[in-house]
Amino acid sequence: MSAPWTEWDHIVKIDPDKTLVDGETYEDVCRTGTDAIEVGGTTGMTEEKMQAVVDACAREDVPLYIEPSHPGTVVHAASLDGYLVPIVFNAGDIAWMTGAHKEWVRLDSGIDWDRTHTEAYIVLNPDSSVAEYTQADCDLDVDDVAAYAEIAERMFGQDIVYIEYSGTFGDPDIVAAASDALDEATLFYGGGIHDYDSAREMGSHADTVIVGDLVHEAGVDAVRETVRGAKDAE
Repeated sequence: MSAPWTEWDHIVKIDPDKTLVDGETYEDVCRTGTDAIEVGGTTGMTEEKMQAVVDACAREDVPLYIEPSHPGTVVHAASLDGYLVPIVFNAGDIAWMTGAHKEWVRLDSGIDWDRTHTEAYIVLNPDSSVAEYTQADCDLDVDDVAAYAEIAERMFGQDIVYIEYSGTFGDPDIVAAASDALDEATLFYGGGIHDYDSAREMGSHADTVIVGDLVHEAGVDAVRETVRGAKDAE
């Protein structure tokens, strides 16, 4: 049986520390046609904020995952389909390779390992919060990124490789190179997807495109356009 994300073209990532557009609800976000919801963020995360978003999204029939940034943001809920845990392969701070993960295991005796999966992040926007937070080395060229993608799959057995430009539209050639380097792993792309065309362009290279800021800044109509673009990509 294949992993569910192998069938996803589009994900909405909801940041519990940010608000939605006036008049819109989390239920509205879930009804955009997206293939899955990820709940998580880099800063300002609390268990209470995470729980509130999970509870709201669980009312809708869409796959629902938490992407925890640290152990204090993890909630245990039967309504969740699982946990997608970032491992930042180009992190300068080793905590984001193993340290934070070790702390989660040390502090949380209730981890459901059958529903816990990892994402091999390659962070490429040096001005992003996640790059600063993880001290990521973003000075990478096409060959560097392709090599990271290949070792993530071949050496570390990662099923998901995530190219993260976080807030800015990335280099399609780099995303294409990462895709070419992979055999069976699913390639996620996030960063700067804001309309039909940008979703379709990156969707032609990555298996799955992810929108985050868009849902908080532009709202569900804009998200629906990116869903269409991702699904029309070849």
